[in-house]
Amino acid sequence: MQAITVRDRDAGPAGMSLTDLPHPHAAENDVIVKVYAAGFTPGELTWPGTWTDRAGRDRTPSVPGHELSGVVAELGYGTTGLTVGQRVYGLADWTRNGSLAQYTAVEARNLAPLPADVDHVTAAAVPISGLTAWQALFDHGRLTTGQTVLIHGAAGGVGSVAVQLAREAGARVIGTGRAASRATALELGVDTFLDLDAERLEDAGECDVVFDVIGGEILERSAALVRPGGTLVTIAEPVTVRPRDGRAVFFVVEADRARLVELARRLRDGRVKPLVGSVRPLAEAADAFAPGRRTPGKTIIQVAEDR
Repeated sequence: MQAITVRDRDAGPAGMSLTDLPHPHAAENDVIVKVYAAGFTPGELTWPGTWTDRAGRDRTPSVPGHELSGVVAELGYGTTGLTVGQRVYGLADWTRNGSLAQYTAVEARNLAPLPADVDHVTAAAVPISGLTAWQALFDHGRLTTGQTVLIHGAAGGVGSVAVQLAREAGARVIGTGRAASRATALELGVDTFLDLDAERLEDAGECDVVFDVIGGEILERSAALVRPGGTLVTIAEPVTVRPRDGRAVFFVVEADRARLVELARRLRDGRVKPLVGSVRPLAEAADAFAPGRRTPGKTIIQVAEDR
């Protein structure tokens, strides 16, 4: 099979190549997925798990990419809850070969059924963004109806899904971003948009939940916006400044089949629409990783034609 592989930590995207690899082996509780579409995070070439296994041993050449949508091709011993031929989507494991390949081995618990009327390209844009947004707002932020949430990067991959989920939950949503993102954020449903280059973040007022994806000075200034009993949630970096009378949480997204099922229902019903930008073939995946490359919406790698 063909896959994008990386071998040299220092080479960056220039070290990525389209390679012939052996068909993956299905370990216990694994699923072999025929990949139709895959998503990636540009920064993952710096993640330790891209280069080493769970024991810290070098595992190059390795396959990057962690989001995928496809069809179950094979079941490992003991695998339950899925069947061969079933459409699925979800997260490839952090420390194993990933989704930028024609086939990949994934723990079954990291996958969820994909409704027949949701296309693979759309589904591949959801696992990391959708689970991150859900876990930030509800698992860590404990957002409820009638509360106010401030979402940084409201028109970005994670922020855009968070806006839609928060609106559906009945929250008042304040979004931030650059001026060029205002129209998109308003279309997604923010009640108020703040341009971080031209408007004062402090004008947002007190919020029950602040969800940060930026870090740095923005994260530090956001702590003062959390009202008593509220929560500052970030995925950017560990928190060093905390709200005066609230909580601060830094977390890394975790796979969750039940939440993936909930997100799939919202995809099917049109309640969540990920922002998909460029769609590229597998052979062009390295170019899509190029540093400084900024395109509206999430870039998806189409590995096979949809079915």
